[in-house]
Amino acid sequence: MNERFFELPEEKQERILQAGFRVFSRSSYHQAPMNEVAAEAGISKSLLFHYFRNKREFYLYLWYICGRRTISQMEASDCYRQADLFESMRLGMKVKMAITRENPDMALFTLRAFYETDPDIRQDIQESCQSLFSWKAMHMLMNLNPGQFRDGIDIRHMYRDMYLASEGYLWEAMMRNDVDFDLMEQDFEEMIGFWKSIYLRKEKK
Repeated sequence: MNERFFELPEEKQERILQAGFRVFSRSSYHQAPMNEVAAEAGISKSLLFHYFRNKREFYLYLWYICGRRTISQMEASDCYRQADLFESMRLGMKVKMAITRENPDMALFTLRAFYETDPDIRQDIQESCQSLFSWKAMHMLMNLNPGQFRDGIDIRHMYRDMYLASEGYLWEAMMRNDVDFDLMEQDFEEMIGFWKSIYLRKEKK
């Protein structure tokens, strides 16, 4: 990546990034044309390749930006400091829905990249996902009281299942032509209630 990209005014950097999110959110990695990204950004294709050596480098930088911005907002929401795992999940999902409202192209790009199968980038994305998941799991689980869960529950495995179910739900919701955020929030509250009924220790009467 050419460091001169960071010498551009922030507004122009953001215009290029948003153009990438928009184009790659609509098509697979292989099918998304870089000349369309350049046109969306209002620059020439040659200038885009001056800042980023190739399509792969640009795509992975977009992925990095998504991760950095999402984690920043998650940390600001205090979702990683909760002693209640389900409250952490609820706050985290609210952050993701807020990001989707504010920047749907970036949100859809993130989900599409998560499920991307192109061999040119799949390994890098999956390794990054695993690293991010491990980081999130460490912060999510470090304050929990294991005694609140049923005997025999593998808490890390439980969290992984809920995390993947949440990502899958977001993907399904974003594929609809008309995203209903109120319905998404209601559905997720119901999912949390279901998880509690499965995983939490029953109180003795």
